[in-house]
Amino acid sequence: MSTASACHILVKTKAEAESLKARLDKGEDFHKLAKQYSTCPSGKKGGDLGEFRKGDMVAAFDKAVFNGPLLKVQDPVKTQFGFHLIKVLYRS
Repeated sequence: MSTASACHILVKTKAEAESLKARLDKGEDFHKLAKQYSTCPSGKKGGDLGEFRKGDMVAAFDKAVFNGPLLKVQDPVKTQFGFHLIKVLYRS
């Protein structure tokens, strides 16, 4: 079964996610922004979700992780939890 490791920043609004994405695109540190802004408990660890299997996460998040680019912050992904900025570290 496919596995992946990813980091994310979870925020409540698309506008906030887009603002953070712009900051990341200018070179700001993903982990520092996750610690400061993410509403997910993983924010305390810089947004690190560790390794997980395909199907462990909600559908939209799962699709972004297993189909999106590696090591690049994706555009905001909406789930029932809010808006995620996802950076896939690896897939196997």
